[in-house]
Amino acid sequence: MINAVIFGPPGAGKGTQSDRLIKKYGFIHISTGDLFRWHTKNDTPLGKKVKEIMNSGALVPDEITIAMLKEELQKNPHAKGFLFDGFPRTVAQAEALDKFMKENGTAIHHVIALDVSEAELRARIAKRRTIENRADDEDEKLNKRITEYFGKTIHVLPYYQKQNRLSTINGVGEIDRIANDIAAVLDKK
Repeated sequence: MINAVIFGPPGAGKGTQSDRLIKKYGFIHISTGDLFRWHTKNDTPLGKKVKEIMNSGALVPDEITIAMLKEELQKNPHAKGFLFDGFPRTVAQAEALDKFMKENGTAIHHVIALDVSEAELRARIAKRRTIENRADDEDEKLNKRITEYFGKTIHVLPYYQKQNRLSTINGVGEIDRIANDIAAVLDKK
């Protein structure tokens, strides 16, 4: 089993690259954003809590996010591996994820960080907003999400770098080239 995290700010291409990695490696994709959107769309009790938090542009608290992730992992006991997208966002979440994975006899083996400038992110999200009309892409919410990423979330990278699990990939350019760069990292290890 190989488990990986795809990491980057909003609009970095995590979803696009996740789709390719799932096809190539057979990962079970766990996107916190998708989980949050599913729960809110289906108006679950958790979804009601998440909706209020997401609509403010803030991060969902660790205990809610981790509980959802544990549930998803437990649904797939025979998975070839998991690809986490949008999680962890804090060092505390990374530590909790490592603990949970260890308790289940596995680990996070690779962390792939997509490096994309803020100007490029904003251009991509403006384009995505016209196509997908996602509520979390509205300017005010986007500004909060980008501030959260560069102010807080980015500090998770040194945690993984110290453990020699981090690989940074240039996230600007041809989608196929980025996918090949990621595959080279995963195949090498």
